[in-house]
Order: sequence, then C-alpha cells, then structure tokens
Amino acid sequence: MNARVRILMAAIAANAATLPLPALSADYEPPIVIDQPIEEVPVEVGSGWYLRGDIGYNFEVAADGDFTYRTFDPLTGAYSDNAFASGALNEQVTWTVGVGYNFTDMLRADVTVEGFRMNFDGTTVSGAPCVDPAAFPAFAGTGCRSEDSSTAAAIGVMANGYVDLGTYVGLTPYIGAGLGYTYVDWGSLGDTVLCVGPTCPVALVSATEHEGDQSWRFTYALMTGLAYDVSQNLKLDLGYRYRHIDGGSMFGFAPAEIVAGASGTQAEDPGFTSHEVRVGLRYALW
Repeated sequence: MNARVRILMAAIAANAATLPLPALSADYEPPIVIDQPIEEVPVEVGSGWYLRGDIGYNFEVAADGDFTYRTFDPLTGAYSDNAFASGALNEQVTWTVGVGYNFTDMLRADVTVEGFRMNFDGTTVSGAPCVDPAAFPAFAGTGCRSEDSSTAAAIGVMANGYVDLGTYVGLTPYIGAGLGYTYVDWGSLGDTVLCVGPTCPVALVSATEHEGDQSWRFTYALMTGLAYDVSQNLKLDLGYRYRHIDGGSMFGFAPAEIVAGASGTQAEDPGFTSHEVRVGLRYALW
C-alpha cells in the first residue's frame, strides 16, 4: 500500500471518530407516560328513599251530615227512613308509617299506612210509645228515646305527594295532598231504649246490640307543615292534615228484628272529616 492510500484511510478514520454514535440499547430510557387516574364515582345504594313514622292528635272530628237508620214494620214488611237526633264522633290518637322517595330537592312522594280508632255516641227520639199501647195501656201517650254507642277501628292506605318550598336555616316548609282508601270496621252498637213521659211505668224498655258493618271508603287529605334537619339523614316533621273519609254502612238490625223479617243495613254514617296535628320523623336511606 502506497503512502497516498494510507494517508486517505487515516483521514476517513479520523472523521468517523468525530461522528455521534447511537445510544446503546442498554442506555436507552423510554419516555415516562403518566396515565390519568380513572375517577370512581361511588354508587349510593338507596339514595333518595326515606322512611317515615308519625303520631297524630285529632283536635276536631265532625260528621258530614246526619247519621241515618231504617226501622222495620213486621206487620207490613215496610221500611222507613229516619235520622238520628244526635250523633257525635270522638277520634283522637292516630299513627302513620310509610316509605317515600325524593325525586328532586322540591318534589317527593310517599305511600303510607295509617290507623285510628273512633267512638260514636248518638240518640234517637220518637213520639210513638216504645211498646204497643193496646197491650200496655199505661204506656199510652208516652214517647221513646234510644241511647246508642259504638266504636270503629280504621286502617287506611294513602298515596301522598309533597312540594318542599326551600330550606332556610335547616327549616323546610312544605305543602301536600293525598288520595287513598280507608277500611272502617264498626263494632257492635249498643242500643238502650227508654220510655219518655210521666206515665211510663219503667224507664228502661230494652237493651239490644246491633252487629257492626265494615266497608272501604274513598279518602283524601291536604297537608302542610315544617321539617327540621336534625342531622344529614334525619328530619323532624311537624304538620297539619285535613282528612275526609266517605260515608258507608254502620250496623245491621237487631237479632229480634231479623227474626221478624228485617234484613240488610239498618244504619249508615255520613262520612267524616278531621283536623289533625302530627309530629314524626323522616329518615333518609343514604
């Protein structure tokens, strides 16, 4: 190899030494990629649902009209319609349990089961003698009065809707309405018949019982009240409710009248309304 070739090869080798060499695989560091964490949203089991329970007191209960009854004449087989001279209802403590759902911050609804007991006291009067004056002449010219009493147990199922009118310092006023049915179960009516007049030989003529009737009644209610946030999940509810229950059958004829041929319902109540103050708790299931 001549000197000129050796000089050229040396120049090529010198230039190659100055070129950058690629990094070895052992020295290669891949870029760091930071994955964004997936945000996990917890699922709230039961969110929006709540339980409720209330105790109420009826400060006014009134009948929607007259209590009516029928009398039966065994000689003619005819019935006649009459009205009680007086009839008063006394319904006091009530209870309610239910489950509801909050659709929004303003709208909610619940289904409730409620119960109460009711007392009835009434009277009837008649200008006719209590017994046949031909058989008992001393009764001629007398009148007849009965004193009646009974109790009723009732269970109602209601679907209710409410509008919450905003929360202010933990207090939430609301209005609402409900529709449903009430099963009214009248117990036996005690009927005491008294002779009225100065010629009555005795005051008490008879004491009988009439078997009570049962029926489902359409019911509606209007509510308003105020809820207080005891905690995040618990509310104290103080409210007023107006409730109307339709009328229906009350009791049947006495056994002696049935033997004489009477049948069917003897008396009906006209339905009743109540004005009730309630206090209760609502517990949110979340």
